[in-house]
Amino acid sequence: MEEIAVRNYVMKGNICYSKSSNEICIVENGYLVCEDKKCAGVYTELPEQYEFFPLFDYSEQLVVPGLVDLHVHAPQYPFRGMAMNLELIDWLNAYTFVEEAKYKDLEYAEKAYEIFVDDLKKSATTRAVVFGTIHKDATLLLMDKMEKVGIKGFVGKVNMDRNSPDYLCEENAEKAAIITEEWINACEKYENVKPILTPRFTPSCTDELFEKLSVLQKKYNLPVQSHLSENLGEIEWVKELCPGTKNYGDSYDRYDMFGNDCPTIMAHCVYSGEEEVETMRKQGVFVAHCPESNTNLSSGVAPVKDYLKKGLKVGLGSDIAAGSSLSIFKAMAMAVQCSKLRWRLFDQSVEPLTVDEVFYLATKGGGEFFGKVGSFEEGYEFDAVVIEDATIRHPQELNVKERLERVIYLAEDKNIVAKFVNGKKIL
Repeated sequence: MEEIAVRNYVMKGNICYSKSSNEICIVENGYLVCEDKKCAGVYTELPEQYEFFPLFDYSEQLVVPGLVDLHVHAPQYPFRGMAMNLELIDWLNAYTFVEEAKYKDLEYAEKAYEIFVDDLKKSATTRAVVFGTIHKDATLLLMDKMEKVGIKGFVGKVNMDRNSPDYLCEENAEKAAIITEEWINACEKYENVKPILTPRFTPSCTDELFEKLSVLQKKYNLPVQSHLSENLGEIEWVKELCPGTKNYGDSYDRYDMFGNDCPTIMAHCVYSGEEEVETMRKQGVFVAHCPESNTNLSSGVAPVKDYLKKGLKVGLGSDIAAGSSLSIFKAMAMAVQCSKLRWRLFDQSVEPLTVDEVFYLATKGGGEFFGKVGSFEEGYEFDAVVIEDATIRHPQELNVKERLERVIYLAEDKNIVAKFVNGKKIL
């Protein structure tokens, strides 16, 4: 269906959204108003001033904020669901780097990214923070495709100049910085997608490269994404590579790329210690929780409930291809399931996550990285997904909250009947 350019309209349906991590607001057969690309309120009865707005009638269907994927590797999409027999570092060397090297060939990148972006459009994700590869032209190609379909997001050209195979390693820090700056300048044409600095992780970046990326971050006022405390072997490796640092997070913080004036997403944070967690809290670093990836690579389970209690900013990530699916519904379900196993088998002091909490993480929690995104509260950017759950049959009549919970565990792309991003209907 063609993108709808109407700026002001009303949606009718069973409206569900979060105000906080422990409260899902539900208005049955209510009215959701979009005015100038922003949410103008949720009502049980439509106010008179909106009666002449066009109406999208989704009566009896579920209307939720667009879901947010804070961590996904677009070039890894071709081998999702494969190669889950190794832990992180061996998996990167045996499979991931081999696949990412193929994106030097723009013909291959064209085919692969067309599939990724098409599937992303059909998913419930309206905002995504995406890793590309070290290849400037392929990363711009990915951004072209995301821009065209109307998905909002940040996309990063990856930086890595050490501890990487020769076929996927930048020549040196100086040249990497020059190419990265060329890429940043080439991104000025985009409206929907923006650049995000992307040092792959500390083991793959020299001190010189971090220094040059820090200069670029300040010059262009860019956000940063990377990985943190995902795997025990990785953490020990960082200690060897960065002997003067207090913890893994400090290897980014010493270059001013760990929150504060630098908006930052760190994926995983499975084994972050107290000092690292407190620094993230004080400096506003976002945690991208990737439960399926952490399970598939035998990394562990992050104490996300504890992070929420301590006031950290947390969202969810699909982490393709260590995660097998773009579905943030699946990420929500696995976040609950993994937290239960962590509580039962390892640490009874950290309670399992609730449905209310993971719905918040998938919407308002992750959406905060983009500003006022991920809720239907007044003034929030209008991202919405409409779900027809009648095919998820049940012998009894369920209330809307029960239907939403079943959607989180059971929904598929086929249940999505409409998708709005920044006020525009793209599906």
